[in-house]
Amino acid sequence: MQKRIAVLTGAGVSAESGFATFRDTGGLWEQYDVNEVASIEGWRRNPELVLRFYNDRRRQLKDAAPNAAHKAIAELEKDFRVDVITQNVDNLHERAGSTRVLHLHGELTKVRPNYGLYDRTFREDEVIDVGYDEVNIGDKAPGGEQLRPHIVFFGEAVPNIERAADIVSAADILLIVGTSMQVYPAAGLYRYARHGCPIYIIDPASVPVSDPRITHIRDVATRGMEKMKEILAK
Repeated sequence: MQKRIAVLTGAGVSAESGFATFRDTGGLWEQYDVNEVASIEGWRRNPELVLRFYNDRRRQLKDAAPNAAHKAIAELEKDFRVDVITQNVDNLHERAGSTRVLHLHGELTKVRPNYGLYDRTFREDEVIDVGYDEVNIGDKAPGGEQLRPHIVFFGEAVPNIERAADIVSAADILLIVGTSMQVYPAAGLYRYARHGCPIYIIDPASVPVSDPRITHIRDVATRGMEKMKEILAK
């Protein structure tokens, strides 16, 4: 039976593809007010600004390409059952060849109906893949509702967090790549790893977690994944 690897990824895995991250120096937080473009309150205040922001990010994603770290994670499927849990809203894991990807914070290339102030839970069959096209005020879902980004805004629940916890709890190895381990609830997922499950963190910065199971590979995602492949080959 194949060993199971759960891979939790964050912005650092896509940074080397030239896809702008939010928290690093020069990142999007310095260009935009998070409360205006990435919160449910910002969406309600100024949906036109939020749609324009995500239209710009969609254009940026179209020109980005999977890097060696994305490809190395996909290649693990040759020898392991690999489930990717990503905090990223890009599609670079899928484009690199990963076949099981769970998006915690939504997907940039998709939209769904906006149900107003008291937004009811959406159904999966209501999510629309728009690729890299623009979505603007006046673009409506089949039911007549304004389309909104299929993004988990700050202030909204993370609907896939329980599925992610189940994946981590079933894993033989947990690999965490390119995340600051500061965004919750995703940052707490490592706690679901079962007793004795080795945890590897690939990130050049120190991380605010302490667990005897953790091995910290302090490097960027591409070089870190090369080291990880050597570890797994032993």
